[in-house]
Parts: sequence; C-alpha cells; structure tokens
Amino acid sequence: MGAMEGLIFEAFFLVFCGAAVLASLALYTRQPLLVAYIAIGVLLGPHGFSLVSNLQLLSELSHIGIIFLLFLLGLDMQPAALFAVLRKATSIALISSASFALLGLTVGLTFGYSWFEAIVIAMASMFSSTIIGIKLMPTTVLHHRHSGEMMIGLLLIQDFLAIFCLLFILSGSAESLDWMVLGKALVALPLLGLIAWASVKLFVLKLIARFDRFHEYIFLLALAWCLGLAELAETFGLSAEIGAFIAGISIATSPIAQYIALNLRPLRDFFLVLFFFSLGASLNIGLLPSVIIAALVYAALMLGLKPVVFYALLRGQSEKRSLAWDVGFRLGQISEFSLLIVFVATSNQLIGEKAALLIQSAAIISFVVSSYIVILNFPTPIAISDKLRRD
Repeated sequence: MGAMEGLIFEAFFLVFCGAAVLASLALYTRQPLLVAYIAIGVLLGPHGFSLVSNLQLLSELSHIGIIFLLFLLGLDMQPAALFAVLRKATSIALISSASFALLGLTVGLTFGYSWFEAIVIAMASMFSSTIIGIKLMPTTVLHHRHSGEMMIGLLLIQDFLAIFCLLFILSGSAESLDWMVLGKALVALPLLGLIAWASVKLFVLKLIARFDRFHEYIFLLALAWCLGLAELAETFGLSAEIGAFIAGISIATSPIAQYIALNLRPLRDFFLVLFFFSLGASLNIGLLPSVIIAALVYAALMLGLKPVVFYALLRGQSEKRSLAWDVGFRLGQISEFSLLIVFVATSNQLIGEKAALLIQSAAIISFVVSSYIVILNFPTPIAISDKLRRD
C-alpha cells in the first residue's frame, strides 16, 4: 500500500507541477490552458519521457472530471431564459452540425478509415469548443449581448447532440450498430429523467431548503446527487456522463444551483487537468507521422469551413454581418467534447489507435490556431491589442 501511495503522490507531483509550468508559458503566449495540460501528458507519458507510465489510475480519476463537467453544464441550463434564443439557434445548430458531420465522414473515408471510425470522426466534427467560445468572449458580451446569447444557444444545442452521440457510441460496435441496445438506451433516458425529476421534487429540494445554511452539507449533497445519478445511468445501460448531465438539469432551477456550480468548479478543474493529461499521455507520438497529413487536412477544413457555414446560416437568419463573422470564428474549431467522444469510443474498443490519434491531433491543432485567430481579431479578455482587450 505504501508503494502505491508513493507512486500516486509522485504522479500527482509530476502532473500538477509540470502542468503549472506549461500553463504559465501558455498564458504568456495566449494559448488555451488545456493545450498545456495535453502537452505535459505527451512529455511525461509512456510515449514521451515515460516518467508517468501507469495511466490506468489517472485515467479512471480523470473520468470523474468529465462527470463533473457535464453536471455543471446541466446546472447552467435555465430553459425558461433561453427558449427564445434556442428557437432561433436550433435550425442553425442542426444544419451546421449535419454539414460538419458530412465533412468529417468524407475525411474519414477518404483517408481509409472504417465506416464506424468515419462515423466517429463525423461525430467529433459536429461540435465547437465551449472552452474557446466562452472563455475568449468578454463577460459583458456573454451575458448582456445578443451575440453572447446566440453563442450559448448554439453550444447548448450542441451539448444535447453530443449526449445522443454518446448514446450512439455506447450502443455500437466496430462491425455494426446494436439497434436493440440503442432502443433500450432511448427508453432508459426518459426513465432516468423521470426518476431524477421525482427525486428532486420529493427529496433533494426539500433537503436543500431545510439545510441550506450548512454549506458543507450542500456540497456533500450535490456530490452525492451527481455521482448517484451517474451510477444509476450506468446501471440502466447509459453512461455516467449522461446521468451527471441529467442530475445537473434536474436542479438547475433551484435557487442554490449557482452556489453549487461555483463550489464544484475547483473540484472539476482538478480532475479535468488529469483528463487532459491522460489524453496527452495516450497520444502515440510514434504513430503521429502516419496520421499527420490527414490531421492537418482535417483541421484545416474545420478551421476554414466552420466560420463560413456559421456566417451563411446566421446571415440567413437576418443577423448582422459583424455578429455572423464574430460568432462563426469563435465557434470555428473542433470541440473538447470531441475528445470525450474519442475517450468513450476508445474505452469501449470501438475505434483504432490511428483514428483516435487523428481526432486528438486535429483537435489540438484547431484549438491553437482558432485561439490565435480570435485573440488577434476579436474582443477578448486576453487580447494582445489594447483596442481588442475587453473583460
């Protein structure tokens, strides 16, 4: 036991100290922090200097970060406040996602991947980065301007689509799709939602109302509710991520939801560092030459066509030209949700290492290039130009 504890402490020391150093460099060079976390994984992992070689425990721990991420996404969903924007954003999100999926499918098949791998590549192409879209937008614009509302609306619909993509992957196999499993999952989803709604109404909200002055208890209750529904979702044949997402939505209207979200964010960030480290550590650098051309083509197509598609669709909804380009470029990259899709598909042995590496490397390229495009051309809190810097 002592040896295991020593290994865990050493791994945590290397991961977080290394991440702190690279994160500092990333901030100085205006890079997204997740790129630093992935980079330290590449450097310290089995395919780099191999200082952290046993990834199983870290991978399992990192999965908790994704569960908390989806719980917090659910907590931030206020359906009443977003209905008007969602009505306008839905058609744009669906058409754009279908266009990007078709493009991803074409890339996958063109470079010789199997049909199922190409479908996973298509799914990974559908979404834009919440981290880049939200973090690089000034807070005043995000919360008080129409462009911010539109951005949130598009990202929320993409989040819903991502949940269905996870359902699809969990019911699939490398050879064929198990429609029976998919059917059971689609039945289990509303059942889980019903259980969550009833439990919140009968128990959770009453407990929160009675003991809301005990902050430690509220924190504990939120953790239990998130992880409990995640476990129940897995029992139903769904994923823990889906359960956590529903857990968040079910208490989003509670007055204390934002307090819970605020207090869980540091815990989420702790585990997300491990998640992105694990992704970087799992990148097989030796295989990179075999996918680099495909990854560059894939990333270039996403970076070039996503802004144009969003621009055309937003202009079709009578949005201003400046807003259409602004939103288009801010959403013009592959998403961190795509990395989650790769994680789930790889964990279930549904795609090969080359397909996973293609998506991961293209996503990282798109994060870096898109960040530079936004920082150099649009108002952001970390713009290099004083004229573009907005808090």
